[in-house]
Amino acid sequence: MASTADFRSGFTFKMDGDIWSILEFQHVKMGRGGAIVRTKIKNLQTGRVLEKTFRSGEKVDDVMVVRKPMQFLYKDGEDFVFMDQETYDQLNVMPAVVGDASKFLKEGEIISIAMHDEKPVYIEMPVAVTLKITQTDPGLKGDTASGGGKPATLETGAVVNVPLFLSEGDIVKVDTRTGEYLERAKS
Repeated sequence: MASTADFRSGFTFKMDGDIWSILEFQHVKMGRGGAIVRTKIKNLQTGRVLEKTFRSGEKVDDVMVVRKPMQFLYKDGEDFVFMDQETYDQLNVMPAVVGDASKFLKEGEIISIAMHDEKPVYIEMPVAVTLKITQTDPGLKGDTASGGGKPATLETGAVVNVPLFLSEGDIVKVDTRTGEYLERAKS
């Protein structure tokens, strides 16, 4: 058990049967009443973010989450297969755990997987990934970066909006949090 005095960014705890992580917290001393702790927390299974207020000194069940670097090998039916970098054991991860990150997973890429009781809870993608454009309309001479955009399919199957001057075979950097094009990457 942990109290609100133990709260910090990244602290994980169990509430209502789910595992939550603290994104932001603030201790607030009320005028006459007791202190409270305002938090912004994220459900690690569903990705849902909510704001919750705890009374100062309130107890929560803290949870130990271990992050392991694992290499994405391939997709086996619905499951994603990862390999532990230390033991070389393979782990099947369900699509619900991978979530939206599946659009940017490239075979051979090393990803951090958060584990609780030897079960994967969620995966941590890097903020940006570099991917190759496999299909898009051809760029025309004179198209500039500020002139709009067009859809492009990346090597992982994700579709992002890119500037008009990019063409098939170009390598781009994409933000994994928003799914937006960031820049053309150096090859």
